[in-house]
Amino acid sequence: MKKLTMLFGLFMTPFYVIAADMANGADNFYKSDKVTVEKVTFKNQYHMNVVGNLFKPKGLDLKAKSPAIIVGHPMGAVKEQSSNLYAQKLAEQGFVTLAIDVSFWGESEGQPRNAVLPDVYSEAFNAAVDFLGTRSFIDKERIGVLGICGSGSFVISAAKIDPRMKAIATVSMYDMGAANRNALHHSLTLEQRKKIIAEAAEQRYAEFTGGATKHTGGTEHKLDDNTHPIQREFYDFYRTPRGEFTPAGSSPDKTTHPTLSSNTKFMNFYPFNDIETISPRPMLFITGAEAHSREFSEEAYRLAGQPKELVIVPGAGHVDLYDRVNLIPFDKLAAFFQANLK
Repeated sequence: MKKLTMLFGLFMTPFYVIAADMANGADNFYKSDKVTVEKVTFKNQYHMNVVGNLFKPKGLDLKAKSPAIIVGHPMGAVKEQSSNLYAQKLAEQGFVTLAIDVSFWGESEGQPRNAVLPDVYSEAFNAAVDFLGTRSFIDKERIGVLGICGSGSFVISAAKIDPRMKAIATVSMYDMGAANRNALHHSLTLEQRKKIIAEAAEQRYAEFTGGATKHTGGTEHKLDDNTHPIQREFYDFYRTPRGEFTPAGSSPDKTTHPTLSSNTKFMNFYPFNDIETISPRPMLFITGAEAHSREFSEEAYRLAGQPKELVIVPGAGHVDLYDRVNLIPFDKLAAFFQANLK
């Protein structure tokens, strides 16, 4: 980031010129010439449309039964951010892959937009299994799931009650429940939590009586000298050409921001409870050595049953593993799914 200063009359006003950091092969909008893509729509259990991009290796034998992997995007993002990249890279390895928008985000249904409902987020992955498992060219006994960032906690929640998911992987996982209840490193006090809950509850009155929807959290839209390093990390992806994407019909100022009145739903979300019951289905947790979210992958690994594996990527932060192809261990992911969806 380069800080410049312009003179307006007698006042010096700082502003920032932001150039996307494309180091380590950042390639969020990667387009593979080895796969085909098809937009698909299917219903979840609550008759809401879920939309995804279905990737197939070119030359796929549609008369055979192929393994498949469902890929979920970071919380507040859409399938065009990170999950399309992962889905294509894995499709190049012979898998059919499906990058989905969870309900209330992107092209999937759900009102109000950006609402938080963790069980319905997880249901999108269960519904994706329904869809894939009923395709003539998919082996329904060989379906895996991959969750990036917040979707890591959603796929764990989904997998606990869906044995059709045969192999479960996460990358840069956030436990969205713990992150909202406790913040990083348990830095949120109980009083601070209660204040957040009270504000959200009061906002329900406003919205119930026709007031405007308010949004919270998410990625900041401007940087200044006081911007937290984690916010800078997210800003570099979501607010620059590196990863910025606004779905049709959406507003750029709402991108990544959940609704204030619903965000407290995360405080009742405990994806790691009973995580050991997923065993003996295998689990793979990938996180960056420098990731601010590393604690969540380590905790999930500690609690999970066997077989399980924790991979820590040297030199990688949280957002680095969204799109920096020179850091993302695609070979490890492909080997994990090849071994466990065979």
